[in-house]
Amino acid sequence: MAQHGGHVRRKGATCLAQTSRYESDALPTETVDVVVIGGGAAGLNGALMLARSRRSVVVIDSGTPRNAPAAAMHGFIVLDGTPPLEILKRGRQQIREYGGRIVFGEVATAEPAAPSADGDLRFTVTLADGRTLTARRVLVATGLRDVLPEVPGLADHWGHSVVHCPYCHGWEVRDKSIGILATGPASVHHAWLFRQLTDDLIYFTRGTELDAETRARFAARNIRIIETEVKEVVSEADALAGVLLTDGTFVGRRVLAVATQTQARAEGLEGLKLPVEDLPDNMGRRFASSMAGTTEIAGVWVAGNATDLTAQVGASAAAGALAGSHINALLATADTDTALAAAQKTTG
Repeated sequence: MAQHGGHVRRKGATCLAQTSRYESDALPTETVDVVVIGGGAAGLNGALMLARSRRSVVVIDSGTPRNAPAAAMHGFIVLDGTPPLEILKRGRQQIREYGGRIVFGEVATAEPAAPSADGDLRFTVTLADGRTLTARRVLVATGLRDVLPEVPGLADHWGHSVVHCPYCHGWEVRDKSIGILATGPASVHHAWLFRQLTDDLIYFTRGTELDAETRARFAARNIRIIETEVKEVVSEADALAGVLLTDGTFVGRRVLAVATQTQARAEGLEGLKLPVEDLPDNMGRRFASSMAGTTEIAGVWVAGNATDLTAQVGASAAAGALAGSHINALLATADTDTALAAAQKTTG
């Protein structure tokens, strides 16, 4: 699976996140340079860049990474095949070695606060347990949640036999019998990608439309189309066995691929008033950002899946590093402005 982030949610129902607890550092009482909200690849790499620049940085993380159900992370050179939780464990340790802090907790509110005496920005973050932290800048790296279609039994196999990303899971499901559960136009593109991995591919339309050209292209690639509605996912000895159609037909499949709807995790961040964008074809919602993760809100950056819903671990980590270096550069300018103002006041 891709990056860090939240839990899988079915329309109308929620599957609770897999929480991975870890040793938490104490929350500082003094104002810190940067608070990073979210401890996945983007957040940790952003914090790493800041800590190596001798910035005081605190990562607030709930321990609910998006890719927790996956046995291994793929598509990132050197670390390919590493369990996701192992990568996060190493990342937390490295940040601590440079003086950064990792605090286990959930953000209840995050909002601008009164500026400092010299006019520098301030933000207050309050955790669910009531603790508070003041920071000069904020990096939002909360990741996203996947919304699955309401098909009974589907969420039970999420991250194992129910997958969403051919690059994250493709090699592991090669040559298996795969079914595409269509959710919209993006599912057609999904079909081409998964056809690269297997000769045994079925496309379940689930009420979505296919034009004549797409049907011809499916036929040319030997992709079978089933238009009868899917009633439920069938398991056998805890393994995915296939799907049961509404007409009573059972269709055996070992893997189901779903183009999920994705939504940036925004709980507790309403006070920052970050702009949110809807993606086309009902594919999801993301935080809007520009170069290096900057946003319309002064002092707030966004990196990783919260703003780039398609980013895998490598891309998210790179985005976090870029945002972290940009934050440090602007803080360096702010520090110099403060020092100059103080020097001029003294000499004046």
